Amino acid sequence: MSEILIDGCPARADDLSHFVLSNYGAFTSMQVEDGGVRGLDLHLARLEAEAVELFGVAVPQALLRERMRQALDGRGGRFSLRVNLFSEAISLRSPDAVVQPRVLTTLSPPASALTKPLRLKTQIYAREVPDLKHAATLGLTRARRLAAQAGFDDALFVDADGRISEGSIWNIGFIQGDALVWPEAPMLGGTGQGLLQRGAAEVGWSSATRPIHLSELADFDAAFICNSATPSCAVAAIDDHSFSTSDALMVRLNDLWRSNPCQTI
Repeated sequence: MSEILIDGCPARADDLSHFVLSNYGAFTSMQVEDGGVRGLDLHLARLEAEAVELFGVAVPQALLRERMRQALDGRGGRFSLRVNLFSEAISLRSPDAVVQPRVLTTLSPPASALTKPLRLKTQIYAREVPDLKHAATLGLTRARRLAAQAGFDDALFVDADGRISEGSIWNIGFIQGDALVWPEAPMLGGTGQGLLQRGAAEVGWSSATRPIHLSELADFDAAFICNSATPSCAVAAIDDHSFSTSDALMVRLNDLWRSNPCQTI
């Protein structure tokens, strides 16, 4: 069962009615381990950028940490924690307000990491304002629904020229020899991706970011997805192109992710 607080207090029905009427806002989701989060600085930086872009005013990091601690209420163990930024002052009728957003926290049981290799269906699609993790998710849900109806596990987004960007709720990476290769396109820079990049740098793995087209899939040895809940999960196929799915490789990638220490909230 989830616990929802707004500005550190239990959410009331009147407060939540705003979410029924508007999806203007942004969020980040993280996995908490005994009061710490791997890549907490990445999540805080994301929230700062979201607040400035959407509301014109940043939320002080000290306040964000306080709201997170209030959500945890001193509890140890593992949880999923989602932090939303919103404001009733901004709507279709009054879109120009400049205001520090309110902070909604949702504490839930820990998310289960994906482990079964995924079959991905490409779709020509790009999220609106792709560099932000905003709350407008109709397109993402519809993309996953269409992929499932076609017999696939999830959707991979490409542009009209076949340039790969991201997936529905994750980033995609490729393995080429001893190098990690990430797509360069309008997309969200994921926290899981950031943790893998940091881990790779620590052990001397090569990590590059460049445009990747569907026509290049045969050049790669493997592909994987990652997000804040899944350090890595193998990709078995993109459309009709199959990849090798090595358990040993996923273990190595998971180790890179876990080499990042938890940062105390």
